[in-house]
Amino acid sequence: MTRRYAAFLFDMDGTLINSIPSAIRAWTAWAERNGVDVDELMKVMHGVKAIETIRRFAPPGVDPQREFELLLQAEIDDVADVVEIAGAAAFTAALPPERWAIVTSAPRSLAEVRLKAAGVTPPAVMVTADDVERGKPAPDCFLLAAERLGVDPRDCLVWEDAPAGIAAAEAAGADVMVISATHHEPLDTRWRAIGSYGELTAAWEDGALTLGDPDQRPGVE
Repeated sequence: MTRRYAAFLFDMDGTLINSIPSAIRAWTAWAERNGVDVDELMKVMHGVKAIETIRRFAPPGVDPQREFELLLQAEIDDVADVVEIAGAAAFTAALPPERWAIVTSAPRSLAEVRLKAAGVTPPAVMVTADDVERGKPAPDCFLLAAERLGVDPRDCLVWEDAPAGIAAAEAAGADVMVISATHHEPLDTRWRAIGSYGELTAAWEDGALTLGDPDQRPGVE
C-alpha cells in the first residue's frame, strides 16, 4: 500500500459505526405501517438518503416529508445498541484533524446522536444529507467534502461499506477502502475490503497520509 493521500473521507453507518439493528427496526416499522415489502426495502435502503427511499416506496397519498420526519425521530430515539466498528474511534482520533471528514447519507441530527452513542468523535468537516441535493450514488457529497478540506477528490481515500457509496466515490475519482464488518457476504468490487481498523495503520508523513500493515511496524516480527 504505497499510495499517498491528501485526506480520508469516511462514510458513517456500516463504516465507522454499526447502527444496522436500529435502522432495521425503524425501517421495518415504517414498511409495515405503509404496506411496503420489508425485504425489498432492505435491499436498497442502505447508504442512500432516507427521503429518497421513502419517495420510492411510499404508497399514493402519503406525505414523504412527514414520513421522513417520523422515521428520523424513531432512529434518533433508538441508539442504545449503536456501537463503533472495531477500532474506528482510535483510528480516526489518530488522524490529523484537518485531513479527514465524515460523509454520510444520514441527516446531521441523526449523525451526531449516533456518533456520540458509538463513542466516535466527529471531525471538523462533516457532510450530511442536509448538505447536498443529490445523495449517493451521486458524487456530490464526496466532492463537497474534498472541497471543504481543500484537497483534490482524486487524492482522497474513501472508506465505505455500501454499493451506493462506492459508486459515489468512484464517480468522484477517489480510491476506496471497503469496510466489510457488517456484510453477510462479500461485495462484488475491485477494492480491498477489511473487517476492522486493526488490520491497518495510518501515518502522516511528508504532507500525506499513508497506510501500512500493523505487522510491519518497527520491532514487529
